[in-house]
Amino acid sequence: MTSKQRVVVIGGGMAAARLARRLGDGPGAARYAVTVLGEEPHAPYNRVLLAEVLAGRYAPEVIALPAVPGARWLSGVRAVRVDRADRRVHCADGRSLPYDVLVLATGSNPVLPPLRGLFTPGADGLPRGVHPFRTLDDCRALAAAGGRRAVVIGGGLLGVSAARALAGRGAQVVLAHQGEHLMERQLDPEAGALLRSYLQQLGVEVHTECRVRGLRTEDGAVRAVELADGYALDADLVVLACGVRPRTGLAAAAGLTVRRGVVVDDALRTDDPRVFAIGDCAEHDGVTYGLAGPALEQADLLAARLLDDAARGYRGTRALTRLTLTGTGPGPGPAFDLAAFGEPAPAPGDDVVRLSDATRGAYRRVVVRGDRLVGGILLGDLGTVGALARTWEGDEPLPAAPVLHLLTNGGS
Repeated sequence: MTSKQRVVVIGGGMAAARLARRLGDGPGAARYAVTVLGEEPHAPYNRVLLAEVLAGRYAPEVIALPAVPGARWLSGVRAVRVDRADRRVHCADGRSLPYDVLVLATGSNPVLPPLRGLFTPGADGLPRGVHPFRTLDDCRALAAAGGRRAVVIGGGLLGVSAARALAGRGAQVVLAHQGEHLMERQLDPEAGALLRSYLQQLGVEVHTECRVRGLRTEDGAVRAVELADGYALDADLVVLACGVRPRTGLAAAAGLTVRRGVVVDDALRTDDPRVFAIGDCAEHDGVTYGLAGPALEQADLLAARLLDDAARGYRGTRALTRLTLTGTGPGPGPAFDLAAFGEPAPAPGDDVVRLSDATRGAYRRVVVRGDRLVGGILLGDLGTVGALARTWEGDEPLPAAPVLHLLTNGGS
């Protein structure tokens, strides 16, 4: 009887759980013995729903992912070194795990900005009341802090979600963002203005083109956020939502090629044919995604490749950003929905079609290049997002009907 191939996955997030499930079900269970090393002490969970936990709408156990059948899941275990010559993963607790196939799903770390007062010489960690927003432990720490005056630094997807969640908990929230408008990677200025208006109706004070210079602390706790113009925002709670950086230290120390992320080919394979990378830590064709959708897609494709060598290669993803902010805002309902995909900024020669309804807080805008849909932004009313996203994801030629029909009649 042929022994099973030993697959070790470093990282216990959504991508790791998806891969372990795909290999543990069906024919994979007979071929592979899967061990997952999860550094966090929890079972895997849906990171997309962390803001709902912070807002108090979901208990932490609600966002837990189902148990992975057939996989050995080691929570609270940190990998410290990969020995490629001996094909072993060495862990902080002293154990050593052999592998035939190694998958790096190490995710990403929050970016900690170079702020004066963020790290005090001799201090252990961040000042009290200062937290990143990336993990379930971060959520619990923010909820337990109970700060009434909160400053969120960063107006991207995570910062907007955190600001809404804290406002829902009754905190007085200021959102400080260095960019010209909120979520500038996904939204254009008009959509950013609608999002800003929605947050302000929730009671969030929003400052854009606002650079934070440092923190003021007292007895090891944060007391204020100091802006570049010298103005200080009183705060007993600060959320750092300044982006993420792929975790590549293990890969670099093992001699694998690392640029922004761990470089992989169309098979999601690194320089070493026995080592693969998926999720936030992986860089394919010069791109790191940092989103749940691409991470799950990569896990699915790697599982298919391990189960069938004839499986198609990875050609990159066309990721859709979707966000629902619950609360009293513009529009007829209690939720403000947002979806963005592709290239929000048109190139010379592109056609742009836009529909805006300020009364209902609805905004739709698509970018068309030749006979292809290359990007879109929808806020407030997502009735057409399904058809638009399918057309964009499939890179299908658009029908001969006027482009305006993309934003009406269900997007057909």
